[in-house]
Amino acid sequence: MASMPPPALLIGCAAGFSGDRIDAAGPVVDTLIARLAAGPVGQRAFLIFETLAERTLALAQLRRRADPNAGYEPLLDAMLRPVLGRCLAHGIRIVSNFGAANPRAAAWHIARIAREIGAPAPCIAVVEGDDLCAPAQLALLREQLGAQMDGLRIVSANAYIGAEPIAAALDAGAQIVVCGRVADPSLTVGPALSHFGWAADDWERLGRATMAGHLLECGAQVCGGYFADPGFKDVPGLANVGFPIAEIDADGQCTVGKSEGTGGFVTQATVKEQLLYEVHDPAAYMTPDVVADIGDAEVHAAGRDRVALRGVRGHARPTHYKVNVCHEGGWLAEGEISYAGPRAEARARLAADVLRHRLAGLTLRVDLIGAISILGDDAGRALEATPDDGARDVRLRVAATHADKVEAERLGREVTALYTCGPAGGGGVRSTLTPRLNTISCLLPREAVPVRFELVTP
Repeated sequence: MASMPPPALLIGCAAGFSGDRIDAAGPVVDTLIARLAAGPVGQRAFLIFETLAERTLALAQLRRRADPNAGYEPLLDAMLRPVLGRCLAHGIRIVSNFGAANPRAAAWHIARIAREIGAPAPCIAVVEGDDLCAPAQLALLREQLGAQMDGLRIVSANAYIGAEPIAAALDAGAQIVVCGRVADPSLTVGPALSHFGWAADDWERLGRATMAGHLLECGAQVCGGYFADPGFKDVPGLANVGFPIAEIDADGQCTVGKSEGTGGFVTQATVKEQLLYEVHDPAAYMTPDVVADIGDAEVHAAGRDRVALRGVRGHARPTHYKVNVCHEGGWLAEGEISYAGPRAEARARLAADVLRHRLAGLTLRVDLIGAISILGDDAGRALEATPDDGARDVRLRVAATHADKVEAERLGREVTALYTCGPAGGGGVRSTLTPRLNTISCLLPREAVPVRFELVTP
């Protein structure tokens, strides 16, 4: 007699990027707890936080350089502390890439939160292997990138690793898995691999779970957030938009909804938009776990704020990992000044001409921002119509990049000097100087990137 498959897996997402809302996890956890209480024996639930982007990890590496105990998601405490105790008490496991450049330090911080809230010490695993800044690995990158590596001041080098070490950590008993740079959908695929016991080459199921992870990974986006466009795609309750929860069955099929009692909605349209988001080839969405194929995928309404995804296929995973190498890219200088009243646009254009002359050697980007910033009320309503002689409310923005910090600093000084050096009536100067980060990418064979997990006892 064939054994019954495990119950459906519940996975809620509480962050779609670094800097996302810190109060998102509460409603998601409330819903997961309620679903677990009403669900079958053996049902499991996970909470994921997706907090990395290409540039985010390089910034985290810079923070780690300044402080060896930093380098993980800055909002980790604010995101996790309010829900950690309830997750541990109700068996909701947590998987996230908020380890960024320092997963071990993130694990220590989580253990400290648990002690401070009086929760039992959780079993925490860190996933490592994505960081390729060791000399031997940088030598491999040089073989791939050749002359592109010449003279670069490397900030970070990370491979997009997959779900297998996450699944292995969960199988070993981890209640919380802290990752660095794993592919976004792998945060969902790892729990599914562990829960259902799929083979690592079960391409069809992995493809389906990957697209479930893709629907979750951007947080509120699939619940109407990034979808909203007033008058064209109206979304109710956007100020309290919900975050998504997916239900994945033993074949990898998923139904996505949102945390209860929140704004926004989950519809066929929101799911279709998210399904195609950042997907270059719908028939070959390449991840470290599988090449997912949504060429024949279908979405079906499955109730209020519930949409089922069907028809996803999967093909053998790539033989190589994608690697991003971030390096110092000089300086970005920006300056702004406002002009209002008669001939404001002409004065702003004259100011730009003055700056071009004064800043010879810098290639300037000039923007004349004509949105209501001076001649309007606090609600953004215009106080008077635009006259025939051009905009009467202009914010001039100029920007330039340069490898030399001293040269870049000239821009801010020259914009400030416009106060009295003309044209007339300028005000509200702001200037910033920001170090730039540039990225180059390549592929490395999987065997050159040894991934692993470790249960840690902070």
